[in-house]
Amino acid sequence: MPRPSQKDQILAAARRLFSEKGYHGTTIREIAVEAGVLSGSLYAHIESKEDLLFEIADEGAEAFLLAARAVESKWQHPVDRLREGLRAHIRVVADKQESAKVFFHEWRALSDDRRKVIQSKRDRYEAHWRKWIEEGMAQGAVRKADPKFVRLCLLSVANWVYQWYRPGGEFTPEDIAEHFWTLLFNGIGTGQPAACELLGEA
Repeated sequence: MPRPSQKDQILAAARRLFSEKGYHGTTIREIAVEAGVLSGSLYAHIESKEDLLFEIADEGAEAFLLAARAVESKWQHPVDRLREGLRAHIRVVADKQESAKVFFHEWRALSDDRRKVIQSKRDRYEAHWRKWIEEGMAQGAVRKADPKFVRLCLLSVANWVYQWYRPGGEFTPEDIAEHFWTLLFNGIGTGQPAACELLGEA
């Protein structure tokens, strides 16, 4: 395996630090120390710390968009797209935990023009989900509800996987996606009366 370039080492260091300490909580000096280079050497590859944030956030955005496009090209039924979209989303979070965390939480620290680029990609990604949900409702395969809240429910559950998923742990990303899909799509209720209803307290 070829040795990572100095730029790759710097990006890897920034990913780790931004994901652990946040963008504003990380200094250029800390990135240099983590990457094993002199602070001055960073500026041979970047003009500012924000360059690193933009590159990492864009990396996350592109990974999610690529996953959504792959799902849309392979699957036709909206329920299949939702199921496989959830699986693909969790796979991106698991494979790119640091970039995903930066994409979720730190992108707003970007300057206006760069923030608009990332916002546009976030909007395009969410548009895939909105389309799949609305098509599922139109076909009677997904229960009628506010599509925005359906999307927020699905993606919010998947986004936080980075908090507790560990490679080599009890569950693979595919296991996690399957469990989440079963619970979210089928619900957790059994159809039996709740205890408060049985007691006449509903």
